[in-house]
Amino acid sequence: MVYAYTQDVPIGEELYRRILDELGPEPLEGSLLHLCVRTPEGGLRYIEVWESEELCAKAFDERVHPAVDRAFGGSRPPGEPTVMHLEVVEARGSVLA
Repeated sequence: MVYAYTQDVPIGEELYRRILDELGPEPLEGSLLHLCVRTPEGGLRYIEVWESEELCAKAFDERVHPAVDRAFGGSRPPGEPTVMHLEVVEARGSVLA
């Protein structure tokens, strides 16, 4: 089942780019869409669509959190930014075919 959420993160584009560099070029298994936009408050908002919640959790455990830790210079701040789960009614698009 498709899993989707948004998450506002209090970081700037420079740190975001460091995280991407740490993630490397390999796609994250199960990720269908990652969209990063600026928020009015000056942070970033992620809009995420995954094949399943399980593949999302696995990617965060194995790749995303270690990359964020390295980008922060050792370990990320405590706690996780709030995730707003989206109730998917329908998902369409070329990556979903």
